[in-house]
Amino acid sequence: MKKKPEADFVIFDLGNVIVDIFYTETLDYIKQKVAPIHHERVASFYLTDFHKDYEKGLISSDEFRQEIKNYFEEDWSDEFVDHLWNYLLGKIPVERLELAKNLKEHYRTGVLSNTNEIHIQALNKILKEDHGLESLHDLFEHVYFSHEMNLSKPDPLIYKALVEDLNTTPEKVIFFDDLKANVESAREIGIQAHQVTGPNVIFDFFKHV
Repeated sequence: MKKKPEADFVIFDLGNVIVDIFYTETLDYIKQKVAPIHHERVASFYLTDFHKDYEKGLISSDEFRQEIKNYFEEDWSDEFVDHLWNYLLGKIPVERLELAKNLKEHYRTGVLSNTNEIHIQALNKILKEDHGLESLHDLFEHVYFSHEMNLSKPDPLIYKALVEDLNTTPEKVIFFDDLKANVESAREIGIQAHQVTGPNVIFDFFKHV
């Protein structure tokens, strides 16, 4: 029988690892709400400097909302901007939360996510309504958000900060992320990083635990 993966910590990304994410559907939805002349801007929306700055906590939520309005040249309400921004957040399958809960018998668990204040507020609402949890802190011992760390993946510095805060060494950390660049960067400093390419990857990995 395969042995339990050797590590002290298991750290999960959020998007498409814990919570379902719908990028394509969100971009299509935004296209319906902006003038046709700005459809080309939709494709580059997630690559904008102000998005990257927001994920690193370098600008406030109010500043980010205004940047979106300026970018699409729309006079939307803040509530509508939040609606558009949170459109990509899907459900959190209960089996993923159960896995995270069960893993606490063998590992110390946590999350490391490129995210932001508006998304986390929406995520907490999903957790409360669907699972009776106030926040990810109710389930995970360690919670790391890019906008609170002023760092974002795949910058190796965010993984080094994670390892240092955990007071461990990279090889004692198992990390799951859906993006190849993030996985490769984590591996470069010695973390046991694995790409989540489908819904069964994390379950298959821990099926002998």
